[in-house]
Amino acid sequence: MKATCWTGPNKVEVQDVPDPTVLNSRDAVVKITSTAICGSDLHLLDGYVPTMEKGDVMGHEFMGEVVEVGRGVDGSRLRVGDRVVVPFPIACGACLACRAELYSCCENTNPNAGVAEKMFGHPVAGIFGYSHLTGGFAGGQAEYARVPFADVGPIRIESDLDDEQVLFLSDILPTGYMGAEMCDIRDGDIVAVWGPAPWASSRWTAPACWARTR
Repeated sequence: MKATCWTGPNKVEVQDVPDPTVLNSRDAVVKITSTAICGSDLHLLDGYVPTMEKGDVMGHEFMGEVVEVGRGVDGSRLRVGDRVVVPFPIACGACLACRAELYSCCENTNPNAGVAEKMFGHPVAGIFGYSHLTGGFAGGQAEYARVPFADVGPIRIESDLDDEQVLFLSDILPTGYMGAEMCDIRDGDIVAVWGPAPWASSRWTAPACWARTR
């Protein structure tokens, strides 16, 4: 398949890479229909985030159609043919963090959590297409992607909304929504937003820093 691969600081190439397969019983393979480029991808591109390796497939904002599922995937949650948006963190659904709905802090999906803790000050979950610091999982700027713990993260789209209307559920929309929710923003409030807080303890992603006046 074709995929956008990091080849060095400020260098990416579309390359032929092996098709993903089901490796574990709760995996799924998704045929990508849409993907986005996040501002965070620029940190990978310019070499700001360490542990990128030549050939790493980029992209943590994607959606598509499920074309294969492992035998351990709960069929009531996900089936072949489902149209899904895939949130960027990979969550097991069973650890203490996941049970608290802090999926971006999943304790089981990032084999390099100890290294991530040294970089960020706290461990983080596995993340699609975001360096070996977050597990080295191939991203979604490709024709297909392997999705671990597929009966936990993917959001099934059961409507006629097109990709452009739902793709940003993968990262961008939850970022802003979580910040607004934590700040208790209400109708009529005037707010200021400054700066991100990458991978803070949140449900799917981190809020920006907010100020509110009433």
